[in-house]
Amino acid sequence: MTDPTFEFSHAITRRPAPSIIDGLRAQDVGTPDLDKMLAAHAHYVATLKETGATVIELPPLDAFPDGVFVEDTALCLPKGAILMRPGAPSRMGEVGEMEPALRSVYDDVRQISGNGHVEGGDILVTGREILVGRSDRTDAAGVAELREIVADWGHSLREVFTPEGVLHFKTDCSLLDGETILSTKRLDASGCFEGYRVLHTAEGEEAAANSIRFNQYVICPAGFPRTAEMLDKAGFNIVQVDNRECAKLDGGMSCLSLRFSATRPA
Repeated sequence: MTDPTFEFSHAITRRPAPSIIDGLRAQDVGTPDLDKMLAAHAHYVATLKETGATVIELPPLDAFPDGVFVEDTALCLPKGAILMRPGAPSRMGEVGEMEPALRSVYDDVRQISGNGHVEGGDILVTGREILVGRSDRTDAAGVAELREIVADWGHSLREVFTPEGVLHFKTDCSLLDGETILSTKRLDASGCFEGYRVLHTAEGEEAAANSIRFNQYVICPAGFPRTAEMLDKAGFNIVQVDNRECAKLDGGMSCLSLRFSATRPA
């Protein structure tokens, strides 16, 4: 039996557009290099495919500079998908662009339609619950509406809080298996992962927390050797992908894909 929290048949990605240079960023640490980002993105997609998964590769969206970060547009669960309502106004239109791809693989697609906001980067699905972090992009009203939708499919949702100055909840954590979480010490200190097995990123390597477990691989951002060594020693099969260009836009490994097992063939 597969584990729906990290064993997937499909992923959706979107190629970066030339407009990526205008993407949102909390602070300006340099302009992304499109050619380098495309090369890293190709490595990321190839790694997903190596697991045997089908990757639905969507074309660039020049009208939406942050369109490469598809995870924020939806939450994919075994029984259905939920279209999000991003907290960044410039990203609202990305949701409609993602909808056709989700409807091609899901019979049940719902939507956050109230006044609240939720972004996928604030949502961590574990083996026992859905954790949703309140942040600058995800508010109480959005969390409340999401709770009602996922309850229909038998999921419990727990609201937690993203650390001050951190863009998304998953900026500081990721799922390694059904019961194990990779986290920064600052996020774990909040107590939100009580009852889980938690592995900490190395000091100074907090950005490594945004990794993903995808089938047999843990896909990590390159350049964080102590965290990579720790994960390797813990028995995880890691693949390191250059994330330097995405990081200039506060993006990471989870942001670049929607991961799920399709309810019908694409």
